[in-house]
Amino acid sequence: MYTEPGHEETLSEVEREAAYAEYLALADDPRCVGAGQLQSAETATSVRVAGGRTLMTDGPFADTKEVLGGFCLIEAADLDEAIEMASRGPAARLGGAVEIRLVVRR
Repeated sequence: MYTEPGHEETLSEVEREAAYAEYLALADDPRCVGAGQLQSAETATSVRVAGGRTLMTDGPFADTKEVLGGFCLIEAADLDEAIEMASRGPAARLGGAVEIRLVVRR
């Protein structure tokens, strides 16, 4: 789930509480097998290895308008079901985006 940094501060208290309730409802859905909200992008540390040296930089990997704010790992029968669940997330309606990806199983 991607949102613009600080987007929560633009919501009224009622809107913010409603959005949190929607996220909790998604997490309570039996198809959701894991979920979590991430700390702000400013707390991120990006790690790269180049020439055998570990390089660390403060902040997220990409400099973008939207940042990864949380995740929800679901079990869906197909893409349509995943899209239905993604559309229930406030991030999808409040100016952000929800990215759907398959998990690689080995």
